[in-house]
Amino acid sequence: MPDESPQGARQRVLLVTGLLGAGKTTALRVLEDLGWETIDNFPIRMLERLIDSPAEADLRAPLAIGFDSRTRGFDPHRVIARVKKLSQRDDLQLTTLFLDCAGTELERRYNETRRPHPLAGDMPAASGIAAERELLEPLRRWADVVISTTDFSANDLQQAIREQFAPEGGPEMTVTVTSFGFARGMPPLADLVFDMRFLDNPHWEPALKPLTGQDAAVGDYIRQDPTFAEAYAKIHDLLLTLLPRYRAQGKAYVTIAFGCTGGRHRSVFVAEQIAAALREAGFSPTLLHRNLGSRAADLVEGGQSR
Repeated sequence: MPDESPQGARQRVLLVTGLLGAGKTTALRVLEDLGWETIDNFPIRMLERLIDSPAEADLRAPLAIGFDSRTRGFDPHRVIARVKKLSQRDDLQLTTLFLDCAGTELERRYNETRRPHPLAGDMPAASGIAAERELLEPLRRWADVVISTTDFSANDLQQAIREQFAPEGGPEMTVTVTSFGFARGMPPLADLVFDMRFLDNPHWEPALKPLTGQDAAVGDYIRQDPTFAEAYAKIHDLLLTLLPRYRAQGKAYVTIAFGCTGGRHRSVFVAEQIAAALREAGFSPTLLHRNLGSRAADLVEGGQSR
């Protein structure tokens, strides 16, 4: 069936299979987070019907289909024949991923979970693993991509899947920059918290007290603090180091919180500056000021501090 989308883009289909215990479930979860539509334990004999089902959008999401030796009607040679036929279609970009793992490591995993191997019957797990490896060998040889998870942690496998199969223009990491007042409680979901109470407090300047960190006069006052420039530069550099690493690790949300006593002056100003710097660096942060509308109060601010 030809692709009728105006862009002529091919439907991306990834078949995910491999040895039981090698990480198929983990791989499918990561693919789902990356924007793939995922289906596990799908009967391969119905693959054409699934692919050709009408799509609501002109460009469908990439499709990842998991199956293994437990899938009903599983036969590696028939799977390969079906995949060969589908690969000839101009409207599909079809890839097969095989997850492999050494027998000794699989035995360890089965012993840890205390689950029997489905192919072992009354025999040890090693017997089931050996039988499954022999059954799947033709599919392993046929697969476009083979990933061995023998020495992988779950995080290592997640990272490998992201590197191989993250769709272009996939979901971006959501960055939130927020200001808050310690006197009104810590933000519960912050990943990184920076305490700005070491800076001179504009609250105790009569002309600045009714203003906020969004006002130029407050910003000028904070910049005059001899510790501001160095501290800000270090925070800026730290964030530009950490955020790409968070994104590479697949973190979907990062909240950066700046706090001062009342949440109206110092934290607001620094949050504004950092959000602007992150935009210049290519991020798209959401800027929130939790306590900006709170009433300025000497009791909240504590004793006078310069």
